[in-house]
Amino acid sequence: MKMSDGVEQAIHSVTMLAHLTEGGVLSAAALAEFHGVSPSYLLKHLQALSGASIVQTVPGPKGGYRLARPTGDISLLDIVLAVEGNAPAFRCNEIRQRGPNPVPGKPTKPCGIASAMLKAERAYRAELARVTIADVIGDLNETDTDGAIAARGCAFLEINERKSA
Repeated sequence: MKMSDGVEQAIHSVTMLAHLTEGGVLSAAALAEFHGVSPSYLLKHLQALSGASIVQTVPGPKGGYRLARPTGDISLLDIVLAVEGNAPAFRCNEIRQRGPNPVPGKPTKPCGIASAMLKAERAYRAELARVTIADVIGDLNETDTDGAIAARGCAFLEINERKSA
């Protein structure tokens, strides 16, 4: 399964927004600049995150984005579903019923392939649901032993964070 680049961009953006001070916001342009991605493509995903109540949009010249809920209440699955949609990755089209010699009548049991794929999807989604943005930040803090990643983000936020009215 391949996810769009938007999933990675959305997770990184949410993680960055988690480091804003109270009342702070970050513009979509600043998020795109920090991550070196297309502002219009990122904006599409920020709108999806807003629609899923993961981020909050603050309008106006000093506006931007901030988290809509605590980091412990935002799972990776929440972000993936906001960006990619809720449809399963595998969709059984019953091709076993096509071709020159299909089995007569409608199958009474689900396709074994579809059943296996659904089982895998449930496991995948359960794992993504288990991991929150708070967990991701905690893991990053453990692996950023020299503090370079944190310093880069802090320096950028120092310049680009806006205080909303």
